[in-house]
Amino acid sequence: MHPLVLSLCALLPILVVALLLVGLRWPASLAMPISYVTAVLLALFVWWVPGTQVAAASIRGLIISIELLYIVFGAILLLNTLEASGAMNQIRAGFRDISPDRRVQVIIVAWLFGSFIEGAAGFGTPAAIAVPLLVGLGFPAPAAIVAGMLIQSTPVSFGAAGTPILVGVNSGLSSAANVQAVAASQGGWNTFLAGIGLKVALLHTIAGTLVPLAVVTLMTRHFGSNRSFRDGLAVWRFALFAAFAMTIPYLLVAWTLGPEFPSILGGLTGLAIVVTAAKRRWLLPRNAQPWDFPSSAEWPASWRSPLADLDSAPRDNRAPTVPQHSAFSAWLPYLLVALLLVLTRLSQLPFKAWLSSFAISVESIANTTISYTSKPLYLPGTVFIVVSLLTCWLHGVSWQATRTSWWRSVTTLRKASVALLFTVPMVQVFIYTMGGSAGYDEMPIALARGVERLVGQAWPLFAPIVGGIGAAVAGSNTISNMMLSLFQFDVGQRIGVDPTWVVALQAVGGAAGNTICVHNVVAASAVVGLVGREGEIIRTTAPFFLYYATLAGILGMCLA
Repeated sequence: MHPLVLSLCALLPILVVALLLVGLRWPASLAMPISYVTAVLLALFVWWVPGTQVAAASIRGLIISIELLYIVFGAILLLNTLEASGAMNQIRAGFRDISPDRRVQVIIVAWLFGSFIEGAAGFGTPAAIAVPLLVGLGFPAPAAIVAGMLIQSTPVSFGAAGTPILVGVNSGLSSAANVQAVAASQGGWNTFLAGIGLKVALLHTIAGTLVPLAVVTLMTRHFGSNRSFRDGLAVWRFALFAAFAMTIPYLLVAWTLGPEFPSILGGLTGLAIVVTAAKRRWLLPRNAQPWDFPSSAEWPASWRSPLADLDSAPRDNRAPTVPQHSAFSAWLPYLLVALLLVLTRLSQLPFKAWLSSFAISVESIANTTISYTSKPLYLPGTVFIVVSLLTCWLHGVSWQATRTSWWRSVTTLRKASVALLFTVPMVQVFIYTMGGSAGYDEMPIALARGVERLVGQAWPLFAPIVGGIGAAVAGSNTISNMMLSLFQFDVGQRIGVDPTWVVALQAVGGAAGNTICVHNVVAASAVVGLVGREGEIIRTTAPFFLYYATLAGILGMCLA
């Protein structure tokens, strides 16, 4: 089969998602089963992959789906517990003390706190924390989801203590002799990998400059009374200041310490600087009213989250104690989450090894080479559940209120389960199409080769888009880097440009691809109980992905 035709075939499952989910605005619970069937038919009758391999990939996807649902459940439970204890009221009051302006609040929670959580845990955890927190503060659910998706760009390449670089790029490149030769000429493998990480950080620092401004302008345009970009642009000085407060430390850390800590330390440093500036109203419009959403009574039904209605729940479903907390007591659960995520993700500490030692392995699924190992204690969902239980004890939540919180969380989760239970298996079938009797490359590589044939020497311009599509399909920058880093390196050598820059472009595009990843959107929507509107979220975030990937590609054309 001609490579371009094969590439088009590999694109079909993605086109089905784009048409049904984004174009026709079908809910993911209907669109993703059709996309899954498309991927299965292509695997069986174009790639001629054995049926047992397709079944094994599907089972692997179901296991990963259950893990994602576990993480989402923990995030919902934490928010419900904070609402039941009354702590969320104090958190709302604390943000009003920092700034009543919603534009400032979204920058602090989504961009800065979200970047820190991404650096500590990765794997979509920022959305699981920041999105429900924003809803708890009174944001419309779609606004919170869009904000949580957009910030999963700049910090993602160094998420989970550098996993997309240290695991994704590393495992994608380390077995190739031509890469080893280049690494040896640059001072060894560690120096080579750190150099790619620094290039990634530099590209992100430039492209990430406009992320906070994009978050606030999209928010004011789609969810403000005036539906105006101008309301967001009014805080452009503060938004740029918040961007640099995170990205400059982020770049310096990548340069001096390597790939593990840029997002963690960049997010923490930015939080300290920007919260101080917000309290003093530095760089904010003078003599202007703080910007807010319309009254919640005027919101359309599509803006509402069932979790946002918890304040109207009967008092007997709450803790029997008076729900008054100090700022420290109210924020303590989130501080514990952040602390536990950092302590359990750093390989320099023993906790990661301890938690990872409890593993459930499924080897040779359906008698194939496909396997999967689950580490339930290491998943962020375990941290969320442990902190939720501790919060019940620390805040004196009654047994009845605790039971109500768990039931609400299960009910909310159930609505999203269908979409995730088809989305992730589709991804796994898409990825595991190697070794078919047709002799073709697996679908992601076939798709990338088709793009290469079309663009030739202009490849650096398109390398981030390919990486972004890989992440959007796989649901992970790490997986995208594993699949495509060697391909990107080889293309760089073939067209005569520095291949390490091309790999860096892959990693940057893969990070940006998280903003349009279907199962990330489904998971973020599920956390706040808003399912069935995933296509609208992606329609809002897709232009941002194109901006980010295109700017990175232009920089790549200049630098590579």
